[in-house]
Amino acid sequence: MGMFITEVLAQHAMDRPDAWAIEFEGNRWTYRELLNNSQKIAGYMQQQGYKKGDIVAQFMLNSDLFMAVYYGVQLAGLTIMPINTKLAPPEVEYIFMHSEAKVLIFDEKMEETIKDSTYNFKEKINLSKIREIIQADSVQYEPVSLQGNDTSVVMYTSGTTGKPKGVMLSHQNVYETAAIWSESMNMTKDDRMYICTPLFHCAGSHVFAVPTMFKGGAVVIEEAFSPSRTLKKLVETEATIFFGVPAMYTILLNMPELTNYHFEHLRLFCYGAAPMPYELVKRLKDTFPLVKVQNLYGQTENSPAASSLTDEYALEKIGSVGKPLTRTQIKIVDSFGEEVAVGEVGEICVKGPQVMKGYLHNPEETSNTIKNDWLYSGDLGRFDEEGFLYIVDRKKDMIIRGGENIYPIEVEEVLYQIPQVLEAAIVGVPHEVYGEVPKAFVVLKEGHTVSEEEIVTYCSTQLAKYKVPIEVEFLDQLPRNASGKVLKHTLRPQQSKVTHL
Repeated sequence: MGMFITEVLAQHAMDRPDAWAIEFEGNRWTYRELLNNSQKIAGYMQQQGYKKGDIVAQFMLNSDLFMAVYYGVQLAGLTIMPINTKLAPPEVEYIFMHSEAKVLIFDEKMEETIKDSTYNFKEKINLSKIREIIQADSVQYEPVSLQGNDTSVVMYTSGTTGKPKGVMLSHQNVYETAAIWSESMNMTKDDRMYICTPLFHCAGSHVFAVPTMFKGGAVVIEEAFSPSRTLKKLVETEATIFFGVPAMYTILLNMPELTNYHFEHLRLFCYGAAPMPYELVKRLKDTFPLVKVQNLYGQTENSPAASSLTDEYALEKIGSVGKPLTRTQIKIVDSFGEEVAVGEVGEICVKGPQVMKGYLHNPEETSNTIKNDWLYSGDLGRFDEEGFLYIVDRKKDMIIRGGENIYPIEVEEVLYQIPQVLEAAIVGVPHEVYGEVPKAFVVLKEGHTVSEEEIVTYCSTQLAKYKVPIEVEFLDQLPRNASGKVLKHTLRPQQSKVTHL
């Protein structure tokens, strides 16, 4: 097989046409059906005259159609761009405009978010239209000659400058990532991957869905995480692998009905996006003694695939994100780019066939991030003597709320739009379920007043719900060092965890 996941899909459709590929809401597609449906979408795109390099925005919730669109756009030689459905209208509009996308394929459930968009797409296609295309007999698909370095996927990730950046992944990037993760998780054609995390996230698509189908396994797709439904479906669908952020495992382990189920097919629990404390890992292993656990680390910029902590070290190496994945190199460097000694903290750099091509329309940021084929992650970490990687600080004060990345500057820029606000700072505060949530510290202009409720309400019109500050504390001034930098660590008191939302 070549360097294309579309070729892998076609091969499975030829070798095992009746094997189950996808299930969504009780409806199953075989590999032959998934390929045929994807080819019809590709054929439609070709008939409309779209050319290689054209970007197709995909604003869809999880479904079987998500994967058909994802594969279909790439089969047509176009670039698919999944967009976070949790974003607010201004955030989505920025991505439309910056990417210069030609087509929008959207879920009708997301219409409210895009109804006021002024961006001029050549075509907008809703899911009803996609279903018509799939059911039609007249759509002809012509195979396209692809190159490994052609951009297959663009995924926007929040930037520390406050504006999202479009990560360009090549066909080879996605193929190699599927090969790397399927090997790391020992996937086979007998695996059934249960996915209730968003497919628009790089992890949902490139760590779980695509690698599972890379090996010819089946993907069980749920629109979203629902604790009671998840427990029930894990058993009903005979799922073998489940991925969740730590908050999801906390919720599941506290479900009273957990003891009513027997998960005889489950073999692997994967987790990532946030650290999982020792107590939670131990409880998970005690509750499910026959199920292995595996921690995964990566970024959108490396498709995402960097390192993994496998089951045998899950309790021994708490806090570690494991060792580099196959065909992947990781080094820790100082501010001059020189490697540091074992145990010393520096910037984590990743090298391998999964490292992105660069940022869309942003050569300057690309050259700052990729140097001599090394991806400078911005994460600070260290290696121990046995070669296990530990992340000791997160990129530019990033907050991880239940697996969702929040860059404080994004929220701070919105706070500065409020006329009464003089200064603002966002920090992460502990939360029982979500790990951490954003809190705002605000200094008002002299003689001005604004309530906490008014600030939160305004933020909710400009930001995704998960980025909105959980609370606002008013200060006379922000703490700063001699050079004027806000001392955010002094704003993070050791306090009891927030429990409300």
